[in-house]
Amino acid sequence: MTDRNGSDFGSFLSGLVLGGLIGGAVALLMAPASGEETRKLIRERGIELRDKTEDALEKAAAEARQRADELTMMAKERTAELRGKANELRSRGEAAVEDIRLRGEAAVEAAKNPPKSKKDGSSN
Repeated sequence: MTDRNGSDFGSFLSGLVLGGLIGGAVALLMAPASGEETRKLIRERGIELRDKTEDALEKAAAEARQRADELTMMAKERTAELRGKANELRSRGEAAVEDIRLRGEAAVEAAKNPPKSKKDGSSN
């Protein structure tokens, strides 16, 4: 994941928590309920908030695992592709070296045995 996706999730989570706290405070101030009812409401909202947070974290973790699996697969495919190219280049290099070796041997043989010129004694 990129830093942006991580900060987006962090912003979401921060907003979720902050919104829950603000909502709870507003509910306390505006509620025409007794202390017992207010405590019950706060407890229920806290449980809801906890459940939503757990769900969001589980979803984010599942997405992170899925993306990691995708990236691992892409890396393996790219590695195999690059190995194939490396093997092809090595084979071409070996063939070029062998060709140069054979030409060199032929040049050495030609230098050892220069062509003999015809000496026929006639002049032009």
